[in-house]
Amino acid sequence: MEKIITFAVPCYNSAEYMDHCINTLLSVGEDAEIILVDDGSTKDNTPEICDSYAEKYPNIIKVIHQENGGHGEGVNQGLKNATGTYYKVVDSDDWLDTDALQQVIVKLKELENKNLDMMICNYVYEHVEDNTTHTMHYKNVFPQNTVFSWDDISGFSISQCLLMHSVIYRTQLLKDCKVQLPKHTFYVDNIFVYQPLPFAKNIYYMDVDLYRYFIGREDQSVNEKVMASRIDQQLRVTKIMIDSHKIDDVYKISKKLGKYMRKYITMMMTISNIFCELCEYPDKDEKRKDLWNYLKDKDKKLYNHVRFHTIWSFANIQNTPGRKLAISLYRIARKIYKFN
Repeated sequence: MEKIITFAVPCYNSAEYMDHCINTLLSVGEDAEIILVDDGSTKDNTPEICDSYAEKYPNIIKVIHQENGGHGEGVNQGLKNATGTYYKVVDSDDWLDTDALQQVIVKLKELENKNLDMMICNYVYEHVEDNTTHTMHYKNVFPQNTVFSWDDISGFSISQCLLMHSVIYRTQLLKDCKVQLPKHTFYVDNIFVYQPLPFAKNIYYMDVDLYRYFIGREDQSVNEKVMASRIDQQLRVTKIMIDSHKIDDVYKISKKLGKYMRKYITMMMTISNIFCELCEYPDKDEKRKDLWNYLKDKDKKLYNHVRFHTIWSFANIQNTPGRKLAISLYRIARKIYKFN
């Protein structure tokens, strides 16, 4: 039976919470392929849990046991072994809303002959600290109830961005554009969603709250202190994204897509600058300068835009008052939107 979708679930010492994630995916039944990627777990019984699910659901669940390679390698191995028409990554501490998921599967089946490259849905921040939620939607950006192209979209607001949580890509598209995430690196979800964008020609948006993004654990990769300690990985991801496309070339495909991808790089530069300032490494100023020089060497036009001509330019000012202002604004935005 051909699967409509492959879910890849990277698992690393996930025994405490992975059951909830997997069970929401199982609600799709045999229309789904679920690939559990055990990323060298040693601190709990994650490997055994994965194997028990595969034994119980042999027509749905596959298990890959690998040496620890990080979240990106889990995504890579899931994609390498995926047989579903579409591919979605679900982190093992997150889950999908089962009612929304049923609607998505029905729609993917309806669009099976439309050469759909990408489906976009809403995602919801689930905050463990205060038991609140915040939904990220795209009703103001994308047409609804129709297949569309990048030329049909409206502008993204400052707070809106397409993340791994919001996208479902056609599996073959990801393989054709050779998505390959670096090992032992956090924040690679940005590469995963960014690199394939110009290859997506036929897109569909569903205004349903599909992905539930659990957030608030102290050890979570998006925790502020954790992000500051992993600044080298943030910088590595930003450089890979800068390398992946020349924005002028994207503008030739679609001006609206080019504008959005330029905004995405601006956001990554802003985050990198902020966490360079927050980190405690003695060479943090050198790291920051190196990143700016990297962007300047790779794409002078993009560098000038990010550095001088956007509303985020104040956050990228390369002096102490500018950096302090950027941190203050970042923390205000975090308080409002609760994104980490």
